[in-house]
Amino acid sequence: MIKARWQGDVEVLLLGVGSSGGTPALGCQCPSCSSKDARNTRTRASAIIRAGGKTLLIDTGPDLRQQALREQILHVDAVLYTHPHADHLNGIDDLRAFCWLQKAAIPTFGNRLMLSHIRERFPYTLLKPSDFWDKPVLDLYEVEDEPFEFEGVTIEPIPVMHGKWPILGWRVGRVAYLTDVSDLAESSLALLQELDLLLLDCLREKPHPTHLSVTQAIELAQRIGAKQTVMIHMTHELEYHALSLRLPAGMVVGYDGMQLSSGDSSNVECTGATAPTMQF
Repeated sequence: MIKARWQGDVEVLLLGVGSSGGTPALGCQCPSCSSKDARNTRTRASAIIRAGGKTLLIDTGPDLRQQALREQILHVDAVLYTHPHADHLNGIDDLRAFCWLQKAAIPTFGNRLMLSHIRERFPYTLLKPSDFWDKPVLDLYEVEDEPFEFEGVTIEPIPVMHGKWPILGWRVGRVAYLTDVSDLAESSLALLQELDLLLLDCLREKPHPTHLSVTQAIELAQRIGAKQTVMIHMTHELEYHALSLRLPAGMVVGYDGMQLSSGDSSNVECTGATAPTMQF
């Protein structure tokens, strides 16, 4: 078992912070859907984590190609999957572009439930590459709750519950990403201590059987006690400015394209094309 936690800097790029339907929602004229503020336009939840010179992609939602073009993502060293729902998996075919650019298979990590869905629903991703690299080529690695090392970077799976499904969050250094959370055990809470940055599920106002509501997300964030919590995986019911006004100190609303960094210092920086640099 690897006991040493990654000590280097970690950078995060939020590719998408939307729920399964995205925002704007088709045919809706609510404040979020009719907003001119780009921070209210949300593609499906996904993120890039960079550490030790490696680029780790969390989930492959159906907006992956659009997100990669928008953020000029040209290289992926590995994929970390949280769970196999469509809004987190069904963009898997877009990984073929990275395989073609890199001329290499992509290491892909997930729990048994996750990998079984890839094998059953997308078996062609496990074939040997052709001369044209016209399909995704993945190397699957099953993980549970033990930290592992990937090319010099320690990665920690964080077991959480998504309704009745056991799924994974991910921690690299002092950064953790938890989406689609309904509950997590004390043993998982213990893995989330001393965080600079927490990316946390925050679906909507009304309680949901498989996600955190706004109130539940705030309460869990306070229990975890990260220096900064960023709310992700939000429906169109949550308007950026209205939710921002409700959050306690140390918590902010995430948006597509938001860039965050956590180093050895006490500062966490958030930047992006739609907002000025902020320090916490």
